[in-house]
Amino acid sequence: MTPSASLLLLLLLGLSHAYPLEEEGSEAESQMDDDDSIDISTRILTSNNDTSEILLEGDLLVPTTRNALKCWAQKCLWKKGSNGKVTIPFTIDRQFNRGDKQMIASAMKAMQQNTCIRFTSRRNQHDYISIVNKGGCYSALGRTGGRQELSLNRQGCMYHGTIQHEINHALGFQHEQNRSDRDSYVRINWQNIDPKMAYNFKKQDTNNLNTPYDYSSVMHYGKTAFSIRRGKDSITPIPNSNVRIGQGRGLSNWDVKRINLLYKC
Repeated sequence: MTPSASLLLLLLLGLSHAYPLEEEGSEAESQMDDDDSIDISTRILTSNNDTSEILLEGDLLVPTTRNALKCWAQKCLWKKGSNGKVTIPFTIDRQFNRGDKQMIASAMKAMQQNTCIRFTSRRNQHDYISIVNKGGCYSALGRTGGRQELSLNRQGCMYHGTIQHEINHALGFQHEQNRSDRDSYVRINWQNIDPKMAYNFKKQDTNNLNTPYDYSSVMHYGKTAFSIRRGKDSITPIPNSNVRIGQGRGLSNWDVKRINLLYKC
């Protein structure tokens, strides 16, 4: 068995979290087929309409262990081992079927390929990600300590890019359109945003890791995120308004490079 095949098998075994795998669902297969047909923010915000959680920027859990939406310091990063790998333990709820688990394993495997991040089934580690099937797609920002919930609703979040988006939040990354220098790259159309939702576009004091603004980042919301009505853009790229933002395929090249920079891979 090749190393990559062994890794995938290990992930799938870990994802079962002591529960037997169920039959693969056809809905998971169909969602894989049109993964890039809808921008990532539309998927996330639509799914999160039913959540009872208090979320910032659409899918970030309100911090309870920090007084700001910031993840710069080592205390909110996952720890690196002596082997140079950053191991992130996880569990997964038994509500996920085999198809769901395969999609999560595939997203994790892709994130591991060119970074030092490694996902492993939790044994007795204190800090870990608990992947659950709740009312939406959301995550905490960075390592919060102890059990931290990452929700992937089976009916709206089972897409490669959406899974990586939420895991990237758990690694410590914020939304691209909220980074500190965003006004040089996008225009926020406040007139097209419900004033009650305007807080979701607050610029954050982000650590940009000396990397350029990335329109293609999996962390960038689409043009109509939080728009008050159909056809009215809330975010417009500048100077070229035709640039595509909000793709749902998965990590961009800069997303991968930022993981390596943040964790000194």
